Amino acid sequence: MSYTLSFSEANSIFDTLQKEYEIWAPKRFTGKGRYSDTDIIRYDKVGRIEEIEFNEKSDFPAKEMLTPISESLFYFTEDAFMESRGTSKKLLIFMRPCDVHAKYHQEKIYLQNGGFEDSYYKRMSERVKIVLMECKEGWDTCFCVSMGTNKTDDYAAAVRAEKDILSLEVKDAELIPYFEGCTSCDFKPEFIEKNDLTLEVPEINDRNVLAKLKVHPMWKEFDKRCVSCGACTIACSTCTCFTTTDVIYNENTNVGERKRTSASCQIGGFTDMAGGMSFRPTAGDRMRYKVLHKFHDYKARFKDYHMCVGCGRCISRCPEFISIVATVNKMTRAIDEIQDEIKAQEVR
Repeated sequence: MSYTLSFSEANSIFDTLQKEYEIWAPKRFTGKGRYSDTDIIRYDKVGRIEEIEFNEKSDFPAKEMLTPISESLFYFTEDAFMESRGTSKKLLIFMRPCDVHAKYHQEKIYLQNGGFEDSYYKRMSERVKIVLMECKEGWDTCFCVSMGTNKTDDYAAAVRAEKDILSLEVKDAELIPYFEGCTSCDFKPEFIEKNDLTLEVPEINDRNVLAKLKVHPMWKEFDKRCVSCGACTIACSTCTCFTTTDVIYNENTNVGERKRTSASCQIGGFTDMAGGMSFRPTAGDRMRYKVLHKFHDYKARFKDYHMCVGCGRCISRCPEFISIVATVNKMTRAIDEIQDEIKAQEVR
């Protein structure tokens, strides 16, 4: 069923929905951006349709709703513990197609990785209904078409915002009653078909090629360019690394909580171990690991898609203007060089 609504009608429906749902969407925070005179767009709880930023891509992804940057897992005393309580309401999250695809990858990592289900992620994920935000044009850092993540039919509802009018397609049976009496229409979401950026996605099927790629000199340039700030991974839709910390409330008692906090493979010290061993000590080592994880390792493990969804947020957030698209295209050329060298050696 599809409907057309004014913003005032949508706000009335929001009021009713919020009795059962928390509504989360991209929201503009004026003056809170990287610089004092810039804004930032990130996910937050909304109560009015006017609060939702429809016209620009969010600086940070929807994953913050399912895997917050910091969350309490459980609380403990000397002889007992209690799990933290999740929200009691269902979650209605406005997402663009790339973020919907990113959720697939998160579920692989948290629910289908090594036969273990992360109960904290699962309890959040099971409460989610997706409202797809129509994305017909994209932005200058997007390359979702190259990654095949520009389209999806996995949503409870889809929305287009034009001036003060909303067009919605509602597929979820639980949501349809909220729209009784609204004006019907024939809306179906449209999807972007071409990005300004294009990426040559490599396929590495030869272990010898992979081994030579890992020591290719292209990675050395990032020792000078990358400052290892981790901004790319925090803005990434699919990065899932975290660390856990026990926070003690009082130094004289065994009372505290265990917190899970987002971590970044791009920050120095991420691979440090007791005894002084570090597996990826340079910025180039860490960049190689990240890029190959997104464009080889994940797909090799799960046998489906590459992990990157082409949202381009890492490009937008990098203070050194490092482009993942330029990096992967350069890696593709390096793979071609390596394959040519191997063929030449075989001829000899």
